[in-house]
Amino acid sequence: MTAVPEPGLTEREIIERAAALRPALLARQAETERLTHCPEVTHDDFLRAGFYRILQPRRYGGHEFALPVFYRVIVEIARGCPSTGWALSLTAAHVLQVCSVFDEKAQDELFALDGDFRAASTVAPVGVARPDGPDHVVLDGTWPYSSGAPYSTHYVGQTLRAPEKPGDPPGPPVLFVAPRSVWTVLDDWHGTLGLRGTGSNSIRMEQARIPLHFTRETSLLDLPVEGGSVGSELHGNPMYAGRAPSFFHGELAAVMIGTAYAAADEYARIVAARPLLLEPDRTRADLHDYQRHLGEALGVIHLAEAALRQTAEDWMEACRRNVNGEAPFTTAVDNRLALTFLNAGRMAWDVLQGILFRTAGSRHARDGERMQRYFRDAATYWTHVGPGMYEPLLRRVGCDTLGLPSEHIALIP
Repeated sequence: MTAVPEPGLTEREIIERAAALRPALLARQAETERLTHCPEVTHDDFLRAGFYRILQPRRYGGHEFALPVFYRVIVEIARGCPSTGWALSLTAAHVLQVCSVFDEKAQDELFALDGDFRAASTVAPVGVARPDGPDHVVLDGTWPYSSGAPYSTHYVGQTLRAPEKPGDPPGPPVLFVAPRSVWTVLDDWHGTLGLRGTGSNSIRMEQARIPLHFTRETSLLDLPVEGGSVGSELHGNPMYAGRAPSFFHGELAAVMIGTAYAAADEYARIVAARPLLLEPDRTRADLHDYQRHLGEALGVIHLAEAALRQTAEDWMEACRRNVNGEAPFTTAVDNRLALTFLNAGRMAWDVLQGILFRTAGSRHARDGERMQRYFRDAATYWTHVGPGMYEPLLRRVGCDTLGLPSEHIALIP
């Protein structure tokens, strides 16, 4: 057991802490992009605030708050700096999967010191896990797009089981957790259009030796949680028996909604500060068109956030019903939740690029302007593998509803 740093901390307080950091995060945006990851002072702020421990079990020094709380914190952080919100989410989130499927021995060792656990990850498998004696495996390869890698203490990755004999194809997927001591961060997160400060570096393992019980023969896209999991039993919390794909889509939606709010904040500042050419004593904020643009955008962003919050509650309810034996948390349920999360993120993207960026004026599309940064970040989100699952998810949900098989429809090409 690891002591919780602030046992009396409430859900409301941790959300308020995230909102209170917005001015500092706004001021650090340019530095975050320059560094390609958030500055150390931001990381220290997050450590003190307890953000990395939101989903972590109390048994291991975490707050074990519900999923809606986590998403609300991410929305607030992304509203201050989208890159920073992305990095926080994609390092503080993977504790949920680790504590769902790894056994008690593995979890006890991973959280053995002070419960400090921050894990970058990527969904694509790289290389193979070669056996090294009866109790260890060796990993070798480079895992790209590992958001939050510079401040991670662990890495949650995927590989393939080594073939039984030379010439055979690799075996099934293997999920693993690798401590920071066995991998290095490559300085290769440069030249991207947006999300430049997410620290989405590649990580490199060269003959990295980890215990066999730090691996599970499963995939993040298909965790074995139906009827409950090792984690839901160990921690007495159904939240640790949820499917991951929909959860991941909720993360991305939370970042996108926070980014859209940031763009709306900037839009309000821009129009209030821009004098009219022929009436310099008035500003664009006095014109009905700009009032309408802002109101329309905020109406859609509020709707997207409402969908995010409700679907997070639905995800928690699916976990509860799964563990209680009322209804399994099936792939079909996961598909439905994932599509709703994805639609929430898409709504935020649509109003950001179609209303706020379009009508803010070309002077705010220049380098150094926040509106340009938000557009770049949002456009880069839209190229991510998550939004790329939109069409397959549409087919899956349609097939699920029609009673047709859907699991053969690949989410990732």
